[in-house]
Amino acid sequence: MILALVVVILMVGTVAFHFLSPWKLTAIASNWDTMDQTIDLTFLVTGIVFVLVNLFLAYAVYRYRHRQGNAAHYEPENKKLEGWLTGITTVGIVAMLAPGLAVWAKFVSPPASAAVVEALGQQWNWSYRLPGKDGALGASNTKLIGATNPFGIDPNDPKGQDDVLVPNPELHLPLDKDVKFVLRSIDVLHQYAVPQFRVKMDMVPGTISSFWLKTTREGSFDALCEQLCGVAHFAMRGRVVVEKQEAYDAWAAQFPTFAQVQRENAGDAAVGQALYAVCAACHGDRGQGNRDLNAPKLAGQTPWYLARQLRDFKHGRRGGAGKDIYGQQMAPMAMTLADDAAIKNVVAYIGTLQDERPQATVHGNPERGKALYESCVSCHGAKGLGIWSTNAPRLSNMDDWYLQRQLQNFKDGVRGAHPQDYYGAQMSSMSKALVDANAINDVVDYLHTL
Repeated sequence: MILALVVVILMVGTVAFHFLSPWKLTAIASNWDTMDQTIDLTFLVTGIVFVLVNLFLAYAVYRYRHRQGNAAHYEPENKKLEGWLTGITTVGIVAMLAPGLAVWAKFVSPPASAAVVEALGQQWNWSYRLPGKDGALGASNTKLIGATNPFGIDPNDPKGQDDVLVPNPELHLPLDKDVKFVLRSIDVLHQYAVPQFRVKMDMVPGTISSFWLKTTREGSFDALCEQLCGVAHFAMRGRVVVEKQEAYDAWAAQFPTFAQVQRENAGDAAVGQALYAVCAACHGDRGQGNRDLNAPKLAGQTPWYLARQLRDFKHGRRGGAGKDIYGQQMAPMAMTLADDAAIKNVVAYIGTLQDERPQATVHGNPERGKALYESCVSCHGAKGLGIWSTNAPRLSNMDDWYLQRQLQNFKDGVRGAHPQDYYGAQMSSMSKALVDANAINDVVDYLHTL
């Protein structure tokens, strides 16, 4: 009797929790309200089965409880009962799956007039490609992917020349427009998902998948990876902003086409040498850094990272936090570089400077640091040389006092808090693995041994 009562109480409590739970579906922001309807239908069918099975279980426990003198009756087969159970189960499964299959057929069949957006997934970032004036995306191939062609666009395909490249995890979409998403992965299995749109789709290396949606309300929505794709899977986040057409056009206009990127020069070191005169006052004429002036070593750092940090300082993504005193000092200095060409020139000159080994100033337990660094290897490499495809800069042979400070800044939210600093936000999450100052010192001391 008591066990039967417990089963009933648990069943009632579970059903009540479903209806009274504070966790609800996010407000929908696309045309796929039918997704919610299929979810509701699934809850209805499985809920009815759940209630009936538990009531039957409670009845059976009570009806056939042990009583003195009663003997159990063993019946190995009951074709009538098996027929009913098979039929009812079939009806329930069809009721759940058939509507979903109908919705799926529409989900992967975009209108002919839908605009096209390509989402590219890689450990552990999103980037996007938009068709140019011809309305078509150019051919691409993972074999062509590299630091100068991160999307792997075929330079011999004329349709790809006007493709617009968005090399960051934030995508903007115009309001009330049909949009077809074309999905590619360049490394491992990912899944592109935006909960408010009720959309998700696997991204399988070597294949192209797609879906479509219609944006129905303005707002900013999280883009998530919902397939376990590696150590920083949890930090693979982006943003989709839905806005009016005028704002969208202004956003899209700021990004270069593939042809423009291909025409850009790598930078003129001779011109950059004159520009570097401003930097030399703090960072040294050889880019060796100066701790007394809180200026880190620049020589030997990866060029793409230096260029990105200078852009971040110029555009306020770094150096704007109230506690980032040294970042605030650097921000106005970066403004002396008038445009992107100037940034490339000064970075090109820094690349000519001899990479000198700095002295160790931070001391910890390098053996313990080696173990802690295992979680960093996937992005920064076993030798700490940095990996451009994971947006991870070089760590080895750089100033240990600067690395120590930046790790602490990431932990304290001094860096990585700006809403546009996606890479800083990832690092801020990863830095939490270093539980205290000793752990930071241990890792930094180990990096000095590389």
